[in-house]
Amino acid sequence: MISTASGRFSREFLTTCWSIVINGDSAQDAGAAALGELCRRYWYPAYAYLRQLGHPPAETQDIARAFFGSLMHISAAEMPPERSGHFRDFLLDRSRAFLVGERPLSHAVPPLAEPDLRELEERYRGDAVAGLTAEMVYQHGFASEVMARALVRLHAEAREAGHLGMYQALFPYLTAEPSEEDYRAISERLGHRPLALIVALKRLRQRFRDLVGRELADTVDSAGGLAEEQRTLHGILSPRL
Repeated sequence: MISTASGRFSREFLTTCWSIVINGDSAQDAGAAALGELCRRYWYPAYAYLRQLGHPPAETQDIARAFFGSLMHISAAEMPPERSGHFRDFLLDRSRAFLVGERPLSHAVPPLAEPDLRELEERYRGDAVAGLTAEMVYQHGFASEVMARALVRLHAEAREAGHLGMYQALFPYLTAEPSEEDYRAISERLGHRPLALIVALKRLRQRFRDLVGRELADTVDSAGGLAEEQRTLHGILSPRL
């Protein structure tokens, strides 16, 4: 389900968030802004990782705030070498290093706008985390964040195109194959022929794959890295898809 032609993104890797960060000094405006955007997007995986280690919610948010604040002050020498690594790995590695070092809880976090603690905790409690290691929870959290962001964009596109009803009817089948009975029920409800629904679902799935690829593209620095992250994401989520 999660695959796309990485070549279509090849020209974009010069300006994706992660490539900006690792190809320049993160203290510079562009690098700091790009790193801040990635931190804002992927706050939840770090939060879930810390929660699974046993920290209570408020303390977890304090640690996450200090951790992301420390990333905004990271030096170029501490960044991965050019064209090496993915933001997913970087964030987990830096989280581990931060936990074994000093943790200045008052560290400034600008320009990040942190997510609401209640929403983070509700999401964490809604995830099936029992029996998983903290790293497994992190990996699932990162992958689900990519998927969630792609779905938000997919929903917005459908609404803007005036196809929200079709989107809502076909959404349950993005990762599951509808039966003939399902197609008949949707056809009767929407007034479309089953063949038109088959074509629409195929296009919706393809657009979803494209959007997942675009979300992942911002966390890597090459087309090859994108293809690798797509395989990794599928491996992480496949038991749940």
